[in-house]
Amino acid sequence: MNMLERGQEAQPLAESPLSVSAAFEGSEEIAVARALARSFLGEVQAAGAVEVGAGAVDVVQLVVSELVTNARKHATGPFLLTLKARNEAVEVTVWDAEPRLPMPRPADPGRVGQHGLEIVMALCRSFAIHREPVGKRITATVGLTDPLGDETGR
Repeated sequence: MNMLERGQEAQPLAESPLSVSAAFEGSEEIAVARALARSFLGEVQAAGAVEVGAGAVDVVQLVVSELVTNARKHATGPFLLTLKARNEAVEVTVWDAEPRLPMPRPADPGRVGQHGLEIVMALCRSFAIHREPVGKRITATVGLTDPLGDETGR
């Protein structure tokens, strides 16, 4: 198990040089999920599969943090985080058992908090929500070479 140190709550389900999945259920899952993302991107870089830009690690960790936080906050039971590197991007997918789909809120500069979904959507090349037979699967794709530059169309 090279993605997480032994004894952490995340249990790896599948590993390859370009993907990793982990199930989460405990109270430290957000920090462990960020560490998994950081470690995964380091392995992608080391494998020479794609150049990982300096800002990409921070952006991917933020997207992972926001999606995992939402799963922990709005769903009961375990959830699954999958990271896949492909086409100079990483797909961040979170599955949980909650059937309600998240909805972005209208802009409100006076609103405190609850901006996570809008942040994720602004940072990603693509964002998709899919209903599953049980729950939902959210996938956000982040560019690895220049996550906030020209490739996102911003």
